Amino acid sequence: MIGKSMMTLALAGVATAAWTQPAATPGGTDAAPRFGVRPSIEHVSLSPDGMHLAYIAPVGGQGSALYTVALPDGEPRRAVGTDGKAQRLSSCDWVSNARLVCQVYATVKSDINVFTVNRLIAINADGSDVKMLSNNESLYQRRWTLYGGEVLDWMPGTANTILVQHDFVPEDKVASRIAEKRDGLGVQRVDTMSLSRTVVQTGVLNAVDYVTDGIGHVRLMGIQPPANSSQMMGRKINYSYRAAGGGGWTPFGSYDVVDESGLNPIAVDPKSDTVYAYRKIDGRRALVKVDLANSLREDLVYSNPRFDVGSLLRLGRARRIVGATFESDRSEAIYFDPDLKALAAALGHALPKGTMINFAGASDDETKLLIWAGSDTDPGRYYWFDRPTRKLTELMLVRPQLEGMALAPMRAITYPGADGTPIPAYLTLPPGSSGKNIPAIVLPHGGPSARDSWGFDWLVQFFVAQGYAVLQPQFRGSAGYGDAWFKNEGFRQWKVAITDVADAGHWLVKQGIADPARLAIFGWSYGGYAALQAQVLKPDLFKAVVAVAPVTDLAQLKEQYRNFTNYNFSADFIGAGAHVREGSPAQNADRFKAPVLIFQGDTDRNVYVVQSRMMDAALARAGKTHELVIYPGLDHYLDDSAARTDMLAKSDAFLKSALKR
Repeated sequence: MIGKSMMTLALAGVATAAWTQPAATPGGTDAAPRFGVRPSIEHVSLSPDGMHLAYIAPVGGQGSALYTVALPDGEPRRAVGTDGKAQRLSSCDWVSNARLVCQVYATVKSDINVFTVNRLIAINADGSDVKMLSNNESLYQRRWTLYGGEVLDWMPGTANTILVQHDFVPEDKVASRIAEKRDGLGVQRVDTMSLSRTVVQTGVLNAVDYVTDGIGHVRLMGIQPPANSSQMMGRKINYSYRAAGGGGWTPFGSYDVVDESGLNPIAVDPKSDTVYAYRKIDGRRALVKVDLANSLREDLVYSNPRFDVGSLLRLGRARRIVGATFESDRSEAIYFDPDLKALAAALGHALPKGTMINFAGASDDETKLLIWAGSDTDPGRYYWFDRPTRKLTELMLVRPQLEGMALAPMRAITYPGADGTPIPAYLTLPPGSSGKNIPAIVLPHGGPSARDSWGFDWLVQFFVAQGYAVLQPQFRGSAGYGDAWFKNEGFRQWKVAITDVADAGHWLVKQGIADPARLAIFGWSYGGYAALQAQVLKPDLFKAVVAVAPVTDLAQLKEQYRNFTNYNFSADFIGAGAHVREGSPAQNADRFKAPVLIFQGDTDRNVYVVQSRMMDAALARAGKTHELVIYPGLDHYLDDSAARTDMLAKSDAFLKSALKR
């Protein structure tokens, strides 16, 4: 039961009532199942009246189930579930106090490609009256309908009605007057009960983006003309806007998807009739506001001299804009709403020191708030906050299996690169250890256009629990630090990024933290590539390599995108020349000295499984110690508790053997 027990705190003027949910999935006695289990909450939503919660929780394999519960102390009730094989739930949000809209998706394999297919359904909170919201498919369609649409606007104040972005697909019907002739991305108003539909924006060829004002009006449209007659994507998205009172489309600006120059509109504030957009200023992403009613006057909202602006903070079904974020050593929130700013500060005083706060949902009148709170040593928990009474009620733990377990604090540090450049990183040491001459792991992130963030990380905490120091380098090529840091270091200038990763290992040894004979590297996706390529660059440094879903051959990575319209971007990102072979671990397996363990799902859409198989074959031909573990039916993220547990257990055993622990 949610909210079964209660205790009252009086800190910083906030009275809190904490109610603890029992662990939904008991953890095992050893670390691998406790850290490998999927989070108990995969998506959460607060109803319009703020008195009901919906959340998606994992079930067997890759399956998931939707639960709804009356707040503050009702019993969770299962509404619907999927087995994770044919389909999975990714989100479920309230369209009224009794009905939800869910996005269902599946990964489909063809002979040469892997695709993701999604559909929208509506369902009552008790699991009844399930209806398909995506348009019905036809045998006469000219192309597959992979994209089943997404909700653009929840239209608060209306009953069970939403705006859905939809791909109109023309039909070839001989001698028929009712065949679908529209083509391209458009928007429909859909009644989730009756399924009645009204086209509010007909399909437009090459349209890729629509932005609404949160109260039911489409205000911006983005069109991305093809680059050439082969229909490869062009670099520019040309945006137009529509006045508040309606009417035709007027040019707004353009955005370059490659170098991110120009205006990238992301939200409309209907009260001020302004558009929030990203724009590069001094090589870093900034947030600006464009006045639609005043000749597109542009004003700076926020920029940071060191970091890119991250995302907008938005609240409730109207998606009201309340702030923005950026990542320094940890995630920082800049609140535009003074009341929420004050509340976040008060909650920061009421909750344990260092806790991060996120307003994850709100009732339509914003008197009830759903709050996520967590830190590096707290995987997170959800609270329900009643603003009139100022009561804070703890609802659910994100990882109940780890409750009460001593987790290790994550510390932001910098270390010198080979050329003297300070490289930011996160260092986590085992609790109670001396932090000297211990086994250590360098853990580069995926991407490469990504970065690590301060906070709970299940991989880091698992390895720290096994006695390893873990260092996460934000190597050059990482996102969030501006253009000068990002550059082309991912693949075209791979030596810069991989040298930074290797220098993380050198620093651990030089500081006396790592025993040089017990230094390993572990990476996932691009991080897996970095782990393998570090052996090519510095074969004597790391004594064991673990790579999950790694890129291993750059030429093959290009071919993965051959039949997609973004092939030209992908090919340009990877580049051409000698670095393609030099930067491919599978082409340089003879340089490897450390044993290698590789994991991958065979339905990986991000990195095709052929990459791991190529690496496996190359290491075998070179006579190197290696092992490949393939998980049938799993994708890039291995979203299966048994598979993740197996991966952690096998990695732990492999590292202990390779490092002679």
